Amino acid sequence: MTELFIAFGAGLLSFLSPCVLPLIPGYISYISGTTYDELLERKIKVYPLIFFTIGFSIVFILFGAAATFIGQLFLSYSNELRIIAGIVILIFSFHILGFLNVKIFNYEKKFQVSNNNIFFGPIVLGMAFGFGWTPCIGPILGSILVLATTEESLSKGIILLVFYSLGLAIPFVISGLLIQKFINVSKKLKSNMKLVVNISGYLLLVTGILILTNQLQVLGFYLIEYFPILQKLG
Repeated sequence: MTELFIAFGAGLLSFLSPCVLPLIPGYISYISGTTYDELLERKIKVYPLIFFTIGFSIVFILFGAAATFIGQLFLSYSNELRIIAGIVILIFSFHILGFLNVKIFNYEKKFQVSNNNIFFGPIVLGMAFGFGWTPCIGPILGSILVLATTEESLSKGIILLVFYSLGLAIPFVISGLLIQKFINVSKKLKSNMKLVVNISGYLLLVTGILILTNQLQVLGFYLIEYFPILQKLG
């Protein structure tokens, strides 16, 4: 349950990251086949947005399944794997907070994808978006993938990435449907991007420490105590 909560929150923080949030109107414009000015005047259809989120969700879930499968191969070294996962997540957090500058985390791959097909175009674009992720989201996604390697079963690893994808997909679809309001709100959020980045970094830092010290379940107890409905997700 705790891992699902963390994964969903990581997806939401990924959406708010400075490498994703400013690009949302551009992606929505391309997906819907409209210009930026037309976004302010017409209502966006929901199904291209959903297909786009399905595209990047497929990629993330495949990544999660692969990470969990690799973790299963080293099941007898689960304690060592947990320690390594905690250390890797701490490195990701230090990179986001600016304490480290790991050049490989700043690598970005861009794809040009045709959007001629109204159904498959957004899915392919979403998959390209998932594969060619931006620097800001890399450490957050990477931390969830590292967490997936510690899961006990393949299904749990997949579910973990499903929740991560939902955390990113839900606000994306909502922002598309309310694009005019989103553009106004995003302008205000841009001035607080540093705060969003710091929140992301410190949350990963705390998560890394909890995993490293094998105390992640403690966070779960507190979450269930204050939010009993979350127990149903376990």
